[in-house]
Amino acid sequence: MALQFRDHCTSQKSPERARAPSKAKRLHRSWAIRWMGTMVGLAGFMLGYCANPSLAQTSAPPSATNLSPTQISASSPNSPPLTYPNRAVKFIVPITPGGSNDVLARVIGQRLTELWGQSVVVDNKPGAGMNLGADFVAKSAPDGYTWLLGANNIFVTNPHVGKVPFDVFKDFSPVTQVALVPFVLVVNPAIGVKNVASLVEYAKKNPASLNYGSSGNGSPQQLASEMLNYQAGISMQHVPYKGAVPAITDLLGGRIQVFIGAINSLLPYTKDGKLKLLAGAGAQRIGAFPDLPTIAETVPGVALDVWLGVFMPAGVPKEIIAKVNTDIARVLIIPEVKTNLALQGIEVATSTPEALSQTIREDHARWGRVIQATNIKAD
Repeated sequence: MALQFRDHCTSQKSPERARAPSKAKRLHRSWAIRWMGTMVGLAGFMLGYCANPSLAQTSAPPSATNLSPTQISASSPNSPPLTYPNRAVKFIVPITPGGSNDVLARVIGQRLTELWGQSVVVDNKPGAGMNLGADFVAKSAPDGYTWLLGANNIFVTNPHVGKVPFDVFKDFSPVTQVALVPFVLVVNPAIGVKNVASLVEYAKKNPASLNYGSSGNGSPQQLASEMLNYQAGISMQHVPYKGAVPAITDLLGGRIQVFIGAINSLLPYTKDGKLKLLAGAGAQRIGAFPDLPTIAETVPGVALDVWLGVFMPAGVPKEIIAKVNTDIARVLIIPEVKTNLALQGIEVATSTPEALSQTIREDHARWGRVIQATNIKAD
């Protein structure tokens, strides 16, 4: 078009035919020249934009809808750096090493370390029925770098059996449920019982002669054992420990005789005959052990299902919560991870933060009624 326009407007005419252009033609030429100038300028701008896209960023501020999650969160008071995580994460486990919480935290920590290129370091802080480690997390900075691998008792039973130094509904940010852990009833073989019925009979014939262990006051182990006491009309004595491992050590040594705990912690000892496996503690039989009866089949009303979840302090930016939720689910669905955990009696089960929050509220209310009815108290 440029060549055609030039031929039309600027071609030379013979002197004898040349005459002054009319007003209309002068106006047409003026508009044509302006139009051509505008097109040339626009073409130059587009060439410059393509060569340097950053020019677009200086022309106007980006809208919130075009920001990445980290850019959005960077404007909040507790905003993460543009890349999260950019330093080590501390993963608090409120029991001694070796229990279900600890096993699972180390698996998650290792896999996320590989995924992120930043360390996720497990730090065991046992004590006070898991309240010590939970309180440490609740009072940590809400920056996404301190996590808790907590069992349900911290949130749904501990507040009912004693005073806790935190508000389970206000001081934590639920991230995701991570697992279901079947509990089982085992005894030291020296007492000579073979099933739940014979255990109840032994306890009634020998009042106060049996001691049961737990990982602390208000723990799932205590709750299940006291439910058994109440429903069966027996009086086993409670011996609290700072975690399942020292309790199992004393169970093997005969200093306590009964224990209801996570199956993954107890299977190795039941397989070699050092402990006697009597029953599952859940409402249903354990899928991997269909021939193992539940306690409730002999003593109705005794059922305990335990879940584990990841939590952060209240106030952590939602973008961090979402990232950690997604990446934990990502590593837990790896077939090798699921299989290895299943062999240890840990069933992978993830959730949204909202679903975990709802579970806490429902279980808190349900177990509150049970604890009140059975008069379970922290020692």
